Amino acid sequence: MRKYKQYPKYKPSGVEWMGVIPEGWGLKRLRFCAEINPKWGGGVLNGLKDTDEVSFVPMEDVPENETDLIAEKTALLEKVKNGYTFFTEGDVIVAKITPCYENGKGAIAGKLVNGVAFGTTELHVIKAGKELTNKYLFYYTKLKGFREHGEASMKGAAGQKRVPELYFKDCLIPMPKYAAQKEITNFIDKEAGRIDKVIEKQKQFIELLKEKRAAVITHAVTKGLDPKAKMKTSGVDWIGDIPEGWEAKRLKFLLKPQKGAVKSGPFGAHLKIDDMKGTDVKVYDQKNVIERDINEGSSYISNEKFEELQGFEVFKGDLLVTTRGTIGRCYIVPDNAERGILHPCLMRVQLDERKIDPLLIEILINDSSFFLEQMRALSNGTTIEVIYTETIKNIIIITPPKSEQAEIIKYLNEEIYHTDKVIEKTEKWIDLMQEYRQSLVIAAVTGQIDVRDAE
Repeated sequence: MRKYKQYPKYKPSGVEWMGVIPEGWGLKRLRFCAEINPKWGGGVLNGLKDTDEVSFVPMEDVPENETDLIAEKTALLEKVKNGYTFFTEGDVIVAKITPCYENGKGAIAGKLVNGVAFGTTELHVIKAGKELTNKYLFYYTKLKGFREHGEASMKGAAGQKRVPELYFKDCLIPMPKYAAQKEITNFIDKEAGRIDKVIEKQKQFIELLKEKRAAVITHAVTKGLDPKAKMKTSGVDWIGDIPEGWEAKRLKFLLKPQKGAVKSGPFGAHLKIDDMKGTDVKVYDQKNVIERDINEGSSYISNEKFEELQGFEVFKGDLLVTTRGTIGRCYIVPDNAERGILHPCLMRVQLDERKIDPLLIEILINDSSFFLEQMRALSNGTTIEVIYTETIKNIIIITPPKSEQAEIIKYLNEEIYHTDKVIEKTEKWIDLMQEYRQSLVIAAVTGQIDVRDAE
């Protein structure tokens, strides 16, 4: 990493997380160098009619990792001038509600229709004064120390906590000269931009690895491992040829020959939040599947409730599939699983192991597009909100002879392992670069490094 020079002399800032700042820099409460949540009226709206368009910014349009706000939505002034947060060109906006605040949602408002915007009420607006550039102010609001102390000041009930306006008014901001602020933000833009480009390339590399992994899996489970194998038509146009001795079967023909081999969790009316405050029988939910950890979660029902919901019991070896939210993830219930039932957002699939190895289906669902592409086709849409039992039963599975399945699973596990190791290493490197980026911004904004002559 590059080394930067420091300022000749420093002085205590009086702010624990900030430490020292350069001698010659000022330190002011934000209320004395910026306007917090300015009120609208007169001035900026002069000449605008109620029927004129202005930018409209819901929370989902406020970025987490970008400097500039891209406000693509518009609304008539008369529809939004009451009940929404007002801001104008160049203002800095910061989300105030959890978890948007902790996630870093915020930006500099720009390219607003008629220079005006109205947005979600869950925003604080900061208008930089004459001594402060809006970009230096923006970078200050992204600092880890500023964010963490704002989080500690939050008021309200769990899930609805907000950073109060008073925190913004009273927080102390280091104040280099106006020209120095521009030099600092130019440096951050340049250096952070370089880092972001490198990170983006690594993220693209990860996506390519994932695509390659999915392609390897799809090929292995539809064409086999022997490139010289004799092929035959599968009878399914989009699958094409498959090796001789293999079959294309719908999942329903690979299930255990018993009632309830595919079973969705109980309807919400049958399993309420209060029911899950028992201590006897575990309720397995999406987190168990996504985290691949059977011990996750603390929801239990009573033995009496279990008697009522016994048809939703989870057994060792069942394939659990997420059916809502993060859909299409699956996990084989291990031997050490305690007695439990399905959460409404899960489905259990009980496979006939004489016909198909559950590990093969687990790999197919988790690590290739083979499953979700069929789900989309069967659901007649590009997005899938819920997976239904009849839909999953009709998924086509290419079924090798049992004698070949173990060999394919061994090959795929090795391929997945090696690919995942590379992905994991790359993700750790990205995390380190993001930490370095954040430390560089902190150091520049608080004067820990002198970037005035940095190339």
